[in-house]
Amino acid sequence: RGKKFTEQVSLDGKIAAVTGANSGIGFETTKELNLRGAKVYMLCRSEQRANDAKQKMVEAGCDGSRLIFSQCDLSKFSTVRACAARIQEAESHLDILVNNAGIMFYPQFELTEDGHEITWQSNHLGPFLLTELLLPLVKKAEEGRIVCVSSKLHEKSGPLDLSTADSESSFGRIAPYNRSKLANVMFARDLARRLNESGATNVTANSLHPGVVATELSRHLPFTNKPMMAIAGIFMKSEKEGAQTSLYLAMSSEVKGVSGGYFSDCARHKENPAALDDEACKRLYEYSKKAVGLE
Repeated sequence: RGKKFTEQVSLDGKIAAVTGANSGIGFETTKELNLRGAKVYMLCRSEQRANDAKQKMVEAGCDGSRLIFSQCDLSKFSTVRACAARIQEAESHLDILVNNAGIMFYPQFELTEDGHEITWQSNHLGPFLLTELLLPLVKKAEEGRIVCVSSKLHEKSGPLDLSTADSESSFGRIAPYNRSKLANVMFARDLARRLNESGATNVTANSLHPGVVATELSRHLPFTNKPMMAIAGIFMKSEKEGAQTSLYLAMSSEVKGVSGGYFSDCARHKENPAALDDEACKRLYEYSKKAVGLE
């Protein structure tokens, strides 16, 4: 299902980082980048789960010496900062950053230790902080690529009301996820603008919809009983199929120099019109800087 990325691209000598690398499309993305020659930092919450995933990748032909675990919990800014610091200390540049990890349809309103609604922090503020901290390394790459995994559900979100992002009054089972996915598209688009204006034209930033994929993300769905998921699975992409657009944006020559776009099935797609509001994108950037403590 969906388009497969088949371009023969060697990543020998390249360095990548993937959040949520131990499962789902993050696992498949990490595996493919490594098989093509890249050294990949596996940014995961659990070292045990990362090691289990690494073992499976090695069994599939990956080079384990080029798979490096780095603890990163996007719902805790302290771990994001520590993770970025480790990569900055170890590497002179970073070629590819895939913001893949996220949570979906969290069952109850919950604030993180940093004081933010957990879906909003895990899906937007955490990846925002990680990207901003690693951006100097990406700028040092010959051709840096930043890939933000969003969702078609961003289309269901209305314009962002940042004053209620952490409010219980705006919480619902689905709305926080849709809102965070709109923020992913807006962040990538505004980052592309900022990179261009600063002259860092060697770096691109794009967002994507991976397709409807049967992954662990769906564990909080209210209808995750086996019969329903079995029926739904007929229409879903596999995790490998879901990783194809991430791989396309990370590697393809077709998108060299292309920045600020939203993609699905390895092709450009229209985004929610709310994501095209330049002033709203700038407001999101200024708000996010303050929220993560970069000001």
